[in-house]
Amino acid sequence: MTETTETPTTSFPEQRPSGCPFDPASGYTALRRADGITKVSTPAGVDAWVFSRYDDVRAVLTDSRLSSRSAPSAHVVPGADLQREVMSGSILQNDGERHAHLRRLLTSEFTVKRVQALRPRIERLIEDHIDAMLASDGPVDLVQAFALPIPSLVICELLGVPYADRDEFQQRSAVLVSVDRDEEEVMRVNEELQQYMAGLVISKQDKREDDLLSRLITRAEEQGQPLTLPELVSIGITLLIAGHETTANMIGLSTLALLRNPDQLDALRNDPGLAPTAVEELLRYLSVVQFGLFRHVMEDLPLGDETIKAGEYLIAALSSGNRDEMVFPDPDRIDLSRKASAHLAFGFGPHQCLGQQLARVELHEVYTRLYRRIPSLRLAVPFEELRFKDNTLVYGVTALPVTWDR
Repeated sequence: MTETTETPTTSFPEQRPSGCPFDPASGYTALRRADGITKVSTPAGVDAWVFSRYDDVRAVLTDSRLSSRSAPSAHVVPGADLQREVMSGSILQNDGERHAHLRRLLTSEFTVKRVQALRPRIERLIEDHIDAMLASDGPVDLVQAFALPIPSLVICELLGVPYADRDEFQQRSAVLVSVDRDEEEVMRVNEELQQYMAGLVISKQDKREDDLLSRLITRAEEQGQPLTLPELVSIGITLLIAGHETTANMIGLSTLALLRNPDQLDALRNDPGLAPTAVEELLRYLSVVQFGLFRHVMEDLPLGDETIKAGEYLIAALSSGNRDEMVFPDPDRIDLSRKASAHLAFGFGPHQCLGQQLARVELHEVYTRLYRRIPSLRLAVPFEELRFKDNTLVYGVTALPVTWDR
């Protein structure tokens, strides 16, 4: 086999096509139809191999020769330190047995049974926020009035985070998931968030309550492997940010996508039984983790007649895999009856999203309730005036002004 020496011909990421904010970069389509793999230059200052086909994305995300030691989206952060030592409590960046141990400690918190037990509370939160919207006098921003509060409340209650602190952690989270960010601000915000979480963890260590952080502390102690304060802080921050950013953006963006596809919205409103497949199809279609997942090559990786050498980097393009024509016929169209549960929106392999069942329940209840209770829901501004989060790790719409018949 020969060493791969291809010179990057393009920069990553490419811009989304103008006029269609729901589609990933158009270059993915041509790439899938050609070799499926290409080398790009990244904002992090390194070259990386982009894998665009569904089967290839799944394969690299399960390959033990690849490491997630850098943050999953470090490749799009200018000046990212790709060699920084991995914290022992990072569930996103540890590999092998350390990652498996952390995941085992958390898995019981996100089982189907435990998540289903949360459904009545999620239903009540959604109904209460719809009531509040309906009681308002004029147009509302669906993002601030509905999409952001629902998952924020759920993850706060699950972790044992006071919801009164939501503005602080939401603002800090927005900084940390931004790509074009000031490094000094990131360091300041990260330090503030760590101090906040450390205070919360210490309070849980002193007085255990019925919440995830308290149970995690107790479970690790009972297994004879207590977690340190920095490890608990790392886990808490990861769950807090991931638990509201992705689902909040999915609620807002999927509502907009349905408003732009009224036939599919009508079908969902008229048949709530479509909600389970609608959840999977919209996750596939939107793929809000927009820049894919970044991996280090730890051992030489054979690739056809060539070899990607140890020390190089890969990007598993989730959004491209979810639009692969060989797996999802007519992939650029929303079809809420499509059986799309094998999508890649939650990643794949050992690092697949731990909270995916919780996200599914939240989205299912939103799709079942919001459009039925407000059947005349529509945009309150021209579509062209909307702004999208092109420069954040999680894609979405910045604000979604909506109105309805009163």
